[in-house]
Amino acid sequence: MRSIQRRLSLGLAGVLVAVGLILAQSSLWLFDHSLRRYLQEDLKDETQSLLIALVRGQSGVQLDERRLDPTFQRPFSGHYFRIDFAGETWRSRSLWDRDLQQPPAEGLQDGLGDGPHGQRLLVFRADYQRFGQAFSISVAQDYTPILQGFRRLQWFGLGLGGAALLLILLAQRYTVRTALRPLERVRGQIAQLQQGQRSELDTRVPQELEPLVGQVNHLLTHTEDTLRRSRNALGNLGHALKTPLAVLVSLSEREDLRAQPELQATLREQLAQIQQRLERELGRARLAGEALPGAHFDCAAELPGLFSTLGMIHSHGLELDWQAEPGLCLPWDREDLLELLGNLLDNACKWADAQVRLSLAEEADGYRLCIDDDGPGIAAERRDEVMGRGTRLDEQVAGHGLGLGIVRDIVDAWDGTLRLEDSPLGGLRVDIRLPKRR
Repeated sequence: MRSIQRRLSLGLAGVLVAVGLILAQSSLWLFDHSLRRYLQEDLKDETQSLLIALVRGQSGVQLDERRLDPTFQRPFSGHYFRIDFAGETWRSRSLWDRDLQQPPAEGLQDGLGDGPHGQRLLVFRADYQRFGQAFSISVAQDYTPILQGFRRLQWFGLGLGGAALLLILLAQRYTVRTALRPLERVRGQIAQLQQGQRSELDTRVPQELEPLVGQVNHLLTHTEDTLRRSRNALGNLGHALKTPLAVLVSLSEREDLRAQPELQATLREQLAQIQQRLERELGRARLAGEALPGAHFDCAAELPGLFSTLGMIHSHGLELDWQAEPGLCLPWDREDLLELLGNLLDNACKWADAQVRLSLAEEADGYRLCIDDDGPGIAAERRDEVMGRGTRLDEQVAGHGLGLGIVRDIVDAWDGTLRLEDSPLGGLRVDIRLPKRR
């Protein structure tokens, strides 16, 4: 969501800056163009006033200074003229010792000319006929104050535009955040679905999100129903096949087969393999809890009952203990975790002398489960061997082996790791690392 807000803010800022600069420059250009056209009329009137000031005297054509604008008399006043006729040039006194370049053609000069003291001049030229002679009158006005006014206006506009842009971005950020808040809530609820903290999305959402939430909830319900039916079907299949297998095993023990020991041994071996393969595949197919919404294992609610059951089964004075962070919930199916922990704790109780301990903790990248006992442990070179299904190191201990094969299937299905290590209690530690669900 933050990246969306950042992209929207940068996009809006870029568009507003580009549009603002274009509008500002266009407005200044139009204003400058209009102002020059307006001043052109004033300059044209001044050329006509200078034409009227030309009179015939005793020595020929003369300029009646009484008819001149006083600004033409004051040095560097910003108003200047130049009159060219019959090879002569008259300049206004305001130019002092400077010259005014004659424009190449009639009308307003396209650019600004250079004036005294760094002035920028707007120059206009008009050609007339008077007293039978051709007069070229050029009039100039200092345009520098107007340019300075434009610069001040530009800086003021930039400041005002920057403040307006900041306000617009703040308003846009607030609007976008308000508009995306329901979507952020939906994202949080989806994360809760992945963590097993809820089973569906809230339906109290804006109208635009109702179709999305409805489809997601429908998909979750459909997925849960499908997985539930699959689990029931797998359970029914397992029960349906166990009876024929039991019959076949019973038949393999008949007296008439004892006369053929090789055939009897082969039947027993093949039936055992079928039974183990069936249990293994049914167990693997059953590990669908991770896909179910709302699947989770509340340690505080589930572990006391599990340890109470273990205490009744192994009632020979074992000290059973478990440690978990307050409120810790593992985001996997309850039945799968009970099977995993039940197998490990049951085997630990069989081999322990006096103490079995379970510890669960949440880490930065996942969860860690450790089962420790104070039994004889397993030699390092034998640990890979006991990972196989049905392997037993001591035939005097009741059961079908350490049972780590079942646990390994569950851990592999969750992309976790399982290691056998030396326990701080003196026996064996089963260390399981489970990654966080993404």
